[in-house]
Amino acid sequence: MTDAEFILAGDFLLTMDAQNRVIRDGAVHIADGRILNVGALDQFSAASPSTPVKRIRNSVLMPGLINAHAHSGFLRGTAEHLPVWDWLTLHINPMHRVLQADEAEAASWLCYAESVLGGTTTVVDMWRFMEGSAKAAEAIGNRLVAVPYVGEHPDYDYFDTLDMNEALIETWHRKADGRINVWVGLEHLFYADEAGQRRAIELAKKHNTGFHTHCSEAEIELAEFAARYRKRPMFALDDLGFFETPRTMIAHGVWLDASEIELISTRRVSVAHNPVSNMKLASGIARVSEMLAAGVAVGIGTDGEKENNNFDMFEEMKVASLLGKLKDLDAAALDSWQVLRMATITGAKAIGLDHEIGSIEAGKRADIIAVRTDTPRMTPLFGSGPYFNLQHNLVHAVRGGDVAMTMVDGRIVVEEGALKTADLGAIIGRIRDLAPGHFARRAEFLAKNTGGTVQWTQKSD
Repeated sequence: MTDAEFILAGDFLLTMDAQNRVIRDGAVHIADGRILNVGALDQFSAASPSTPVKRIRNSVLMPGLINAHAHSGFLRGTAEHLPVWDWLTLHINPMHRVLQADEAEAASWLCYAESVLGGTTTVVDMWRFMEGSAKAAEAIGNRLVAVPYVGEHPDYDYFDTLDMNEALIETWHRKADGRINVWVGLEHLFYADEAGQRRAIELAKKHNTGFHTHCSEAEIELAEFAARYRKRPMFALDDLGFFETPRTMIAHGVWLDASEIELISTRRVSVAHNPVSNMKLASGIARVSEMLAAGVAVGIGTDGEKENNNFDMFEEMKVASLLGKLKDLDAAALDSWQVLRMATITGAKAIGLDHEIGSIEAGKRADIIAVRTDTPRMTPLFGSGPYFNLQHNLVHAVRGGDVAMTMVDGRIVVEEGALKTADLGAIIGRIRDLAPGHFARRAEFLAKNTGGTVQWTQKSD
């Protein structure tokens, strides 16, 4: 289908509106990439008999998923069983030391393809050389919030710079029919000196765009913030002016305490929760239920391919729910509806796009996916009555491979489980060609620098 006027129909329509409405034999009237109306198919058929109908049988239609924090890459399965500190110094930062622009672009093609195949229509990607990422998103058709990995500190001069970040904003922000947004990024507050920190804030204000960084991911950060600023991380960021930007989103936020949650609930601050990554790197368990109760917009992110090891947002929803239950020792914590909202409309709010995406409602962009219902994982399916289980199956049973169709702006990018906008085999082949040379360069660097890279310390300022 193109973005011409048509009606999209499925066995069930999960709107994720304020009432979490589910419409049996539901349909969406779409024109020019936007949703005109939502309702029952028979009503639309009677009212608009000449409008073509695309009926996806044995499916649930729902909003496209929003990955609130990810990193393109191709280190999957090569940096395992390490705490975050060793993982950074021995694997990740050495990768950045030797990363080349063509490798970075190829990684984005791979990760965006994986994303849309699994029902993720929007990716917040913190990555490098992101002109290539923007080109990949433009071609594949996903929605992208591009956040450059920036280092503005002598110890991190091998990352992207704020000059590069600003150039990307000026070149790509709101391009590809508005599908690409560019934010200001810092890998971490400590990856910038004072001048860099001030300029990052100024850039976000100047261009009226968001700011995104990692913070409070590992417990070790708390002592360093106390030594540098004599306060906890969120209070330090607030004092420095980061919460005066149009929007700030913190990745991880594992170690926020009650006072920090209260603070960010009064600021324009959201959080990207990364449960699989936080478990794999043994970082801890974020206080997600408390953040949501305080009114903080918490989205769900996969983090990168190296710390997950996939971009399956359905899997991430399940783990988010289970981890929330385990943390509170409460089987009712982070229920299926809450988690579905985190991956859709609350995730959209976290990135400031809830007026455009995140739910299937009139006036919004047509970012819609179809999940198969004719699978063992969706059986039995009760769409009504006392055993209604649609939301539970979607969170706790479905996987990304069950997605039959992915649509962004009314354009189908995945149909019958196949990528329609690019050659998946060529994307995979490109990574297979590039990866050996990259790993060889990284091994050469590590042979000369046996301790890996310098990581932040108080004296490095």
